[in-house]
Amino acid sequence: MAGSPAIALSTREKLERARVASSSLAQLSTEQKNGLLLKIAGALETHAARILRANDADIQRSNLVGAMHDRLLLTPERISQMAAAVKDVAGLPDPVNEVLEEWTRPNGLLIRKVRVPLGVVGIVYESRPNVTVDAAVLCLKTGNSVVLRGGKEAAASNQVLAEIMSGVDGLPTGAIELLDSTSRDTVQDLIRARGSVDVVIPRGGPGLIEYVIENALVPVIETGAGNCHIFIDESADFEMASRIILNAKTQRPSVCNSAEKLLVHSRVASKFIPQIASQLVQAGVEVRGDQATCRLALGIAPATEKDWGEEYLRLCIAIRVVDGLEDAIEHINRFSTKHSEAIITNDEVNANKFLRLVDSAAVYWNASTRFTDGGEFGFGAEMGISTQKLHCRGPFALRELTSSKYQVIGTGQVRQ
Repeated sequence: MAGSPAIALSTREKLERARVASSSLAQLSTEQKNGLLLKIAGALETHAARILRANDADIQRSNLVGAMHDRLLLTPERISQMAAAVKDVAGLPDPVNEVLEEWTRPNGLLIRKVRVPLGVVGIVYESRPNVTVDAAVLCLKTGNSVVLRGGKEAAASNQVLAEIMSGVDGLPTGAIELLDSTSRDTVQDLIRARGSVDVVIPRGGPGLIEYVIENALVPVIETGAGNCHIFIDESADFEMASRIILNAKTQRPSVCNSAEKLLVHSRVASKFIPQIASQLVQAGVEVRGDQATCRLALGIAPATEKDWGEEYLRLCIAIRVVDGLEDAIEHINRFSTKHSEAIITNDEVNANKFLRLVDSAAVYWNASTRFTDGGEFGFGAEMGISTQKLHCRGPFALRELTSSKYQVIGTGQVRQ
């Protein structure tokens, strides 16, 4: 049952083990799954020093800086947070076997629609080792086996985390499989393993996501990049707007729900842009702007057309003056990655129009885009933020890691 194999397995062998394990996991009760999750949380805390040693080796080898270094870095506090998140997942309701609908036909057939595990879930991701834990525990809670293919930058961290989790007593062999990250062939093998893998989820930059989408034979749940916008309407409270912008941009600039673009209504641009640009610069943010912004705030670098569609993932923001609400919505729907957008306004009519017409997974009124997160939405640890419309959208976690099936109960009926 538990434990890592003594010899290296091929990708095909790991996928087969995951397929076998998915059947065993689907039969576990909620109590059994929660018990395994609590064991994993305890194991992460017990082996924190081992995890930190592996992560330090990754850090030294990668030579990453800035936002990418922050994504890779583990600390005692972050390990504690990971363990706490696992415990949180154990405490969440189990969606498996939930009855979604039930009705009786005139012929007496009872038809019931229930949630069931997806089966084998593949994850392709980059340098964030916390994803290794988040993905594994969410899949375990929903009765799915998981096949992880992380980035080479986090190879040692991911290996240790996978070994610790898969080594807990009672976990079926193959429930958590980690593929070799040194070869791109393992990505191809995973995303083309139709019949062995039920769904694949890419997490990372646009290049990784596009590669998976373009090459996968397995169904894909796309987690998108975050070119997120904040629009300052003419009735906005400037103090509130500044607080939200600074939080959305600087609180953690390396994540996909940080603000990358700021749109300002032309009627308040001359008053608001000089003060917000100064505040951003003081906070260490590189500020770029269109011609109108550059005239209003000295020292601002001119933005190019490329800027409006770019996800910076660092302390950089581009500001554009727009003619009004309709212009802002048009700009956002053109350049956004459909992730998270916000309007700051005291005009309820404008706010509701923005909420209705902006085509993104999460749309905010007078709040920071940084809240687009499974934990902040009350879902617990998340698998990612889906920017597509099928099979889920926005932060997705337990419920979105299930499918459904129909159970039909009869008393001998035959079709005439």
